[in-house]
Amino acid sequence: MANLVYKRVSTDQQSTARQDLVLDEAGIEDPVVFEEDPGTSSRLHPLQRPQFGELLTYARPGDTVHIFEMFRLVRGNQHILDVLDVLHTGRLALRIHDGAFSAMDLTARHPRTGELLSTVKFMVQTLAAAGELQRDLQRELTYDGLRAAEAKGAKGGRRPAVAAATAVGMRTAYLEGRSIAALARDHRVSRGAIRTAVADLLPEHTAIEEHAPAPELPVALDMPGKVADYLRTTELEPAERAALDQGVAVRRGQGYTLRVSATLAVHRQLLARCQPLDGSQGIPAVPAQRKARREYENRISALTP
Repeated sequence: MANLVYKRVSTDQQSTARQDLVLDEAGIEDPVVFEEDPGTSSRLHPLQRPQFGELLTYARPGDTVHIFEMFRLVRGNQHILDVLDVLHTGRLALRIHDGAFSAMDLTARHPRTGELLSTVKFMVQTLAAAGELQRDLQRELTYDGLRAAEAKGAKGGRRPAVAAATAVGMRTAYLEGRSIAALARDHRVSRGAIRTAVADLLPEHTAIEEHAPAPELPVALDMPGKVADYLRTTELEPAERAALDQGVAVRRGQGYTLRVSATLAVHRQLLARCQPLDGSQGIPAVPAQRKARREYENRISALTP
């Protein structure tokens, strides 16, 4: 029976020193270590992470998976339940060495039905919800801070390559016949920065406005809850994140769907984001998630001309 150790940090500025200390103190015999690349997004579903996928491929029935604490592996309630299902199917034990989950046997099943014990499931959902609440509060505080800064005149995002004071003289020079290439050389910036500074003065600006197509109208689609749960833990563009955050949850039996109003282009982008739910790079897909993604795909396809 092998002892499989999984380690992960969120950024390349962090180290596994604390994880190493706790796991070393646990006295794990002959550990086989799988350490995730720091560049791997912490929002990626555990079953789509390369090193955890390698661990599952290597594992054999009766092996034990060791982790420092639960949130080194998962980020939310559904992630935990998905991982526990996969471990149960592979007959693998799970040992957590620190944090709120360390005192629990998360693999305990009912002796006759084989389902996860209701008390274990309740505790998992409660602790995971508490962790998710903490992250949501941090995100809300960040948004509030940005809004407060904007109210005071501060602007978020990357600073423009050309300062406002310099742009005035640059625009005057352009109107007097100075070329974009010459202005870029003079100010030692890219041509793209110059084009941004004088965008409304460019010949094609008016033509684009005159022949601009009518804006695409948003459509409301019911996104399966498992797809929504996955996308909430994925890196998204601002328009995609806004559509997801503004969605309205609709209860469906024991699950739910998220009614998302967005353009078809945004719906297609969200669909592309959850492509890993179909399984990739030899990592097993979770059947329920794969089915949910295909339901969302079918609803988008039905609206595609």
